[in-house]
Amino acid sequence: MKKDIHLSDLISDSSMVDDYDPNAMSVENTKAWIANFLNPIDQKETIHIKDALNRIVAEPIIATMNVPNHDNSAMDGYAINIDLLTDHGPFKLKVTGKLFAGNALDGNIEGAVRIMTGATIPSGLNAVIPQEHVELYEGVITFKTKPLTNQNIRRTGEDIKRGQTVFQNGRSLEPCDLGLLASLGIDSIKVYRKIKVAFFSTGDEIISLGKSLLPGQVYDSNRYSLIGLLKRLDVNMLDLGVIPDDKKAIEDTLLKASNIADIVVTTGGVSVGEADYMKDILKKIGEILFWKISMKPGKPLAYGKIGQCHYFGLPGNPVSTMVTFYQFVREAILTLSGQTPIPKIPLIKAKLLGPIKKIPGRTEFQRGVYEQDDQGTFKVNPLKDQGSGILRSMSEANCFILLHEDLAHLEKDMWVDIQLFDSLF
Repeated sequence: MKKDIHLSDLISDSSMVDDYDPNAMSVENTKAWIANFLNPIDQKETIHIKDALNRIVAEPIIATMNVPNHDNSAMDGYAINIDLLTDHGPFKLKVTGKLFAGNALDGNIEGAVRIMTGATIPSGLNAVIPQEHVELYEGVITFKTKPLTNQNIRRTGEDIKRGQTVFQNGRSLEPCDLGLLASLGIDSIKVYRKIKVAFFSTGDEIISLGKSLLPGQVYDSNRYSLIGLLKRLDVNMLDLGVIPDDKKAIEDTLLKASNIADIVVTTGGVSVGEADYMKDILKKIGEILFWKISMKPGKPLAYGKIGQCHYFGLPGNPVSTMVTFYQFVREAILTLSGQTPIPKIPLIKAKLLGPIKKIPGRTEFQRGVYEQDDQGTFKVNPLKDQGSGILRSMSEANCFILLHEDLAHLEKDMWVDIQLFDSLF
């Protein structure tokens, strides 16, 4: 791909780039083209770490202290100075003190000190013997093996050293990260603000829940699938409902959405043969590319800009909506959010438990159910019903069977790539 290509350049002259073909775009080329027009947001906010799960770090976090900030015992046992021991055991030492976490012993220590996990190692002592390895009788411990220096001692700064960069900007914070920040005494951090995603469904045949269906009408399942998908990505959602096939209503809604959101997602209205309302409006108010992706399900896709807002027009069939969201919108949201590196969807090799019919020349995302045998081998069974309107297939499946463009019919026991649903977020 050439650098410094602008959306307006492609709209006015798509032939300027050799690998750009809006009528036959591969999945990977489509992802690359979209990525070319995405720039992470730069707005930041300060939040308490208890609210920071899944948020994106906006400034490097530098440790201002050591963790741990003192030498301490890694287990319950007896702290000793091994330099006072002979080369060969058994060894006997008198117990001259006791230490719990949060307490300290001052002065010269003779003999052994009973010590609990987390307690500060007294000055002059350099090893801890686990309590299971000693015999205690009348205040004297006996043990057979001479420990190594610093054995069972957590050293100052062993976990984190003062001045160390703990997290670079772009990190998505995990549960363990919150505890790590707390261990450094950090209670608030700067993060990028959440991405705002507005979405709505289009079509006179689409009916909101709570209303009675007339002949030819269907309930709006796509919006609720999108709500679930967006909640998993932890964005600010702006649900704009169902918009009928009315030019003014669609235009007004798109303009409203583009003024308050970073991304607008619509479902329906971008396929060949559908009403031209959406296409005409988008060309009027924005810079939009309409692509035919070499994939199944999810062939039609629109992407572009309305002002500074990114737009994704997804196909209206329920499975197609979800597949195109997973493969294109997910990565765009993560990129805009400032997360680095963008987590790619991992591919896992699995053995087919049944044959699959496919024609070469397009990428297919069939729904399947995977399992692992006792040897850890992944096996996958393709579902029987693979139609793009059969949303049940997404609920029954736990993975996509990713069939690359060059593949044709596949027989049982052949190896394929799968994407686990659990790895999509």
